[in-house]
Amino acid sequence: MKILILLILVPILSVFCNNQNNKKGNIMDNSDQSKYQTATFAGGCFWCLEPPFENLEGVVKVISGYTGGTVKNPSYEQVCSGRTGHYEAVQVLYDPDKITYEKLLEVFWQQIDPTDPNGQFADQGEQYRTAIFYHSDEQRAVVEQYQRLLEESKIFMDPIVTKIKPASIFYPAEDYHQDYYKKCPVRYKTYRSLSGREHYIKDVWDNHKMKLTINRIVKLPQDELKKKLSPMQYRVTQENGTEPPFNNEYWDNKNDGIYVDIVSGAPLFSSRDKFDSGCGWPSFIKPLSDSVVVERIDKSCSMVRTEVRSKSADSHLGHVFDDGPPSTGLRYCINSAALEFIPKEELIEKGYGEYLKLFKID
Repeated sequence: MKILILLILVPILSVFCNNQNNKKGNIMDNSDQSKYQTATFAGGCFWCLEPPFENLEGVVKVISGYTGGTVKNPSYEQVCSGRTGHYEAVQVLYDPDKITYEKLLEVFWQQIDPTDPNGQFADQGEQYRTAIFYHSDEQRAVVEQYQRLLEESKIFMDPIVTKIKPASIFYPAEDYHQDYYKKCPVRYKTYRSLSGREHYIKDVWDNHKMKLTINRIVKLPQDELKKKLSPMQYRVTQENGTEPPFNNEYWDNKNDGIYVDIVSGAPLFSSRDKFDSGCGWPSFIKPLSDSVVVERIDKSCSMVRTEVRSKSADSHLGHVFDDGPPSTGLRYCINSAALEFIPKEELIEKGYGEYLKLFKID
């Protein structure tokens, strides 16, 4: 059962919000199925999970509801009894062309205490436990890798107990629960604060400035980087060096897959955007996203060039020139030593499952 304030709020919802009824909606209609994807998260009171997702560009819709249990079409009162097996959860409909599943995961983790096995903050009971319900093998691989990153980060003293479960039937909650933070903003903010969630988020995430993203690590100290990287990898990424042309690992690699930052593991380039420029280094017409690289003016070697660096680890990658193919007119000339190649067949296994869609034939 929620804290005392919830016991006060529920009886007066019909007075102040004028929205209490038992109608239930669907998160998407059939026309949306092919364009959008779905993510489902349980993180305690579903009121508190709607706003963080709804405010993200690329999120189409967020629905509060119940999932994971055995009772069909449960009511709020049934779920609150703790005897249905259902979790309070939110289902997020999103456009994968505008926002990644990894970003949704990042937001989810930073709303919860993943070490509480019995609920969340003041809300205790099986319906308030945390869980991630995956809708595909790709999502499952990403979730498992992200959870490993969290465990390795040592942010939490206690073990992470958030469950990773296959998605099951999702039952939208009653209408008066949907967008509660908009319908009753003052009462929502009061509840969120008194429940302890607001304080926890500020203490663990905001104050410590911890923001983990999938396949991204905090840059290691130089002595550790020297142990992790080969001499050539270190010289290229940390000392702005250049490897020999035609005598490097990937200049003539023609296999399907993605190229990631050797230092951070952040995805950078796709083999679908790679071409033979004749220069002796891996060449690409574009990065996977403009947000994964940083471009800077380079006046070394008595030339003016545009340097390309990885945004995640500030690694030197190479340079970009305007003599590429007509599709973009650009040639990202990148050192093999700055990259690691992940073959298409290993994308799911290594936590890059979302990029498998790049290699599927329509």
